[in-house]
Amino acid sequence: MAIPITVLDCDLLLYGRGHRTLDRFKLDDVSDEYLMSMYGFPRQFIYYLVELLGANLSRPTQRSRAISPETQILAALGFYTSGSFQTRMGDAIGISQASMSRCVANVTEALVERASQFIRFPADEASIQALKDEFYGLAGMPGVMGIVDCIHVAIKAPNAEDLSYVNRKGLHSLNCLMVCDIRGALMTVETNWPGSLQDCAVLQQSSLSSQFEAGMHKDSWLLGDSSFFLQTWLMTPLHIPETPAEYRYNMAHSATHSVIEKTFRTLCSRFRCLDGSKGALQYSPEKSSHIILACCVLHNISLEHGMDVWSSPMTGPMEQPPEEEYEHMESLDLEADRIRQELMLTHFS
Repeated sequence: MAIPITVLDCDLLLYGRGHRTLDRFKLDDVSDEYLMSMYGFPRQFIYYLVELLGANLSRPTQRSRAISPETQILAALGFYTSGSFQTRMGDAIGISQASMSRCVANVTEALVERASQFIRFPADEASIQALKDEFYGLAGMPGVMGIVDCIHVAIKAPNAEDLSYVNRKGLHSLNCLMVCDIRGALMTVETNWPGSLQDCAVLQQSSLSSQFEAGMHKDSWLLGDSSFFLQTWLMTPLHIPETPAEYRYNMAHSATHSVIEKTFRTLCSRFRCLDGSKGALQYSPEKSSHIILACCVLHNISLEHGMDVWSSPMTGPMEQPPEEEYEHMESLDLEADRIRQELMLTHFS
């Protein structure tokens, strides 16, 4: 099928003579298969984003005012899902690389402004209990309302504080803290932490930790791997299980924790700008942080619209430091240790 290509005047795109809106590229002119292959999302989802973000993308103060919201969203989705400005997307919608960059910035900020609307813990007791019931049904782990882990996303070396972003692999990255539910929906996302920080340090300094320490989610806990310290609100696996109950606890913990591992793979396979396959994000830490958060918002919106979180091809995320490279975090909290022992005695003996 012939794909309509519209070549636009870059000066007009960048400076918007008369603030005219150029929207010659029409979604109705292309097939659903084309949209999925080029932008990773179906037509109705893109229309929803146009409705959601249209007002932000039409602000007269923006230099790219002359580009329609529809075109800006397509340009941004093309970048998020491919990881490169040098793609067919720019040609297909008739904009230059410079214009694509500006579109990505506009759409990213519009999505970040709505992060709290789509990324949040459930507020009512019924929804929290439903979360616990779903996790319990998966592998028999009671009381769990979310799974926490960190993922590194490669960025270019920043101009300042360079070493603070160098991770264990010697790469510059952001260490992003996330919590997901059993469907893979993200309930907490913090994308601003420098790559040199270990996972336990990120969690300790996070707003997530402050919430749980303040008792905002009583009678519930998160599940985390051995890179975190055991807490009264965070259950980690035993380093060396000895009894049958301890082995069963670790098996249930591993099966439940696998949900966030699959979520990370899905994020990085759908949003290739995060997986490092096209190189590091070529932005400052702050802008890179916003791009990661924008992708997380889109991930949750896609779930709300019935798109299966596991339906994307699983190519695997950016290579993470192997688990054995992390020093096992021994429990320093006697009360947390008591809670874990009681959990094993009650549910895994």
